[in-house]
Amino acid sequence: MTAPSPDERALWNISYGLYILTSHLDRRLNGMICNTVMQVTSHPMRISVCVNKENLTHGFISRSGVFAVSILADTAPMELVAHFGFKSGHDVDKFADLAFQQGATGSPLVGDHCLSQLEARVLDSMDMGTHTVFAGDLVAARVLAQGTPMTYANYRQVLKGKVPRNAPTFSANRAAQANEPGPTSGRAANTSPRHVCGVCGYVYDPEKGDPEHGVAPGTPFQETPPDWVCPLCGAPKSAFTPA
Repeated sequence: MTAPSPDERALWNISYGLYILTSHLDRRLNGMICNTVMQVTSHPMRISVCVNKENLTHGFISRSGVFAVSILADTAPMELVAHFGFKSGHDVDKFADLAFQQGATGSPLVGDHCLSQLEARVLDSMDMGTHTVFAGDLVAARVLAQGTPMTYANYRQVLKGKVPRNAPTFSANRAAQANEPGPTSGRAANTSPRHVCGVCGYVYDPEKGDPEHGVAPGTPFQETPPDWVCPLCGAPKSAFTPA
């Protein structure tokens, strides 16, 4: 008798935190959003992370043997999450205009909107196919502020964030389900004046516009400049769909 296939939806009930994972290599710095940080042991203190092999941070950790984790507070703005989660270090310097400090390992540490910082040296790694699990000895740790750590549930439900395709928890089925149109409340489908970024989940509201980037309040999405991009992740207008 053939055993039934695992129900992927069961994995959706696993809880996670949300962190900024960083490393460095040859004077270059990079960071990414990670939801797979965990404490492995207490004596000695060790932590692990899981990183997609396509991410620049993966290569930095593999070659430098060090990484750092800045633990986000649940009050952290979506702009900060999007900066590290939806922009690639292959294309932009994520630390060019961001306040940070380099710790004992040389990895950059983010202080704003973070509760604690951890630094580790890689002890071992495990090849997981598309990802690598890095386990490390904790060499430095500090508490910056009191507060509640951001969870993945908070990110999804409160900030309305999407899951990057390189995340270990990305599910094509779940992403498709999240993009299904909801009740139209008597309106014809796809007539909403608001548009949603298919990359990061940012919602363009014409009533608010995007004054910071030259789009005045009251500007319909169709009348935004052709070269206007998502203010959170930099995706082009073509990545937006009606809300």
